[in-house]
Amino acid sequence: MNIFAANAVPADPADAKVLQIPNDADLPELARSGALQGVDRVELSFPKFTDGRAYSQAVLLRRRYGFKGEIRATGDVLIDQLLQMQRCGFDSAVLSPGLDPAEGRRQLDRFPGFYQGDALQPLPRFARRAA
Repeated sequence: MNIFAANAVPADPADAKVLQIPNDADLPELARSGALQGVDRVELSFPKFTDGRAYSQAVLLRRRYGFKGEIRATGDVLIDQLLQMQRCGFDSAVLSPGLDPAEGRRQLDRFPGFYQGDALQPLPRFARRAA
């Protein structure tokens, strides 16, 4: 997962197609309309750290709609949320102002693996070992 400080987000290439999806968006309608076609990055917002709708949106984008591009978390993003974001399918996150990306990297490196499946690896650990 790429972690960016609020004041150090890299500029997008001129030809990048970025789609910002609000928390109350109708994802099935977006998928049916073809709005996700050709999109390089989807940005999902956390207006408050207690608003977790973007987690569900990320999982749905990955599993149900097969989105292969980058999913970025924006808004009120705290270091404590990064691990769950990664497991839900986020590829990058822009931290809230004043937070250090190095601390976020340490949080992600703390856990080398998980028994449960997630958005990136749907099989639980025992099933991966059996395969």
